[in-house]
Amino acid sequence: LVTVRQLARLAAMSPRTFARRFVEATGTTPLRWLNHQRILRAQDLLQATTLPVEVIASRVGFGTAVNLRQHFRRETSMTPAAYRQQVRQLT
Repeated sequence: LVTVRQLARLAAMSPRTFARRFVEATGTTPLRWLNHQRILRAQDLLQATTLPVEVIASRVGFGTAVNLRQHFRRETSMTPAAYRQQVRQLT
């Protein structure tokens, strides 16, 4: 799984310089961007699989279901289970 520190290393920058330039280029912090990407991937997995939330959390880089639920709710205003149920009702 990718970390902000790894991204900075790949860009041959210190984490602080990388973060500053990332914000200048994107308008958001590397961690917020990375978490958003993790949520998008979690949404894909919730929609396309029957994997438990715990497994999805690990696969997308949040580590635990608790962490995934917190980040997911903050970004989508719903739990992963509610998202999965809503998506399935639409198909």
